[in-house]
Amino acid sequence: MELQHTRSTHDSHYALFFQHWNALSSIANRLHLGRNDFVFHANSPGKNVYALLEGRIKLFRVSHSGRELIQWFCFPGEVFGFAEIPHNGERGIYAQCCSDAVVLSIPERDFRHFIDTHPTFAIMVIEQLTLRLRTVGDMLLNLTSDDAGMRIKKLLVRLCARFGHWQGDIIVLDVSLTHQELADMSGTCRQTVTSVLNTLKRKGILQIERQRILILQPALFDESVEATPYKAFHDKMKSMG
Repeated sequence: MELQHTRSTHDSHYALFFQHWNALSSIANRLHLGRNDFVFHANSPGKNVYALLEGRIKLFRVSHSGRELIQWFCFPGEVFGFAEIPHNGERGIYAQCCSDAVVLSIPERDFRHFIDTHPTFAIMVIEQLTLRLRTVGDMLLNLTSDDAGMRIKKLLVRLCARFGHWQGDIIVLDVSLTHQELADMSGTCRQTVTSVLNTLKRKGILQIERQRILILQPALFDESVEATPYKAFHDKMKSMG
């Protein structure tokens, strides 16, 4: 239910974005960036909004100790970098390419006019921002209420909900993530992520192939994650099969 809704929303955003592709590209500069290149840095002026065409972008903050905390990833069809528009302030986070990427850079004034004249696109942007706020809220709640192992499992639930798909009786998470990236998203360390994933693999709950996570036994995975909506999602998907 809730998780299925999230997945459907991501797919509809992708389709809607490319319906507006020609109009959007006419007001934007196209940037071709390499892996590890930055789209923008924290404390830089927030004068442009960005739309991702190809690749993957991670949005993160850096703690006083120098550690990254990934807040979310952007995939093709998503808009980012618009949080500073209402107050014309500086960036609060970093945006860095996880792979080669093609990004549209749109001046703030042109972006404002575009959403004024394209209401369906404006609604998509609001929905994307709402999903990100919910994700950050879940992360903060999990940091204060769960141990490291449970945070990693709940992170996998959120990722499967948004980016996973059924392949027979298993769920395939088609997002290539390193153990370090999973650690940075869950507020843990790489060694803890490796330990949790190895435990789930020994139990036959998941396996990893070419950096793709396969949930082999969704029902058992559900039992290992307390107080999540995953079971409702699983039951709903089974009834549709």
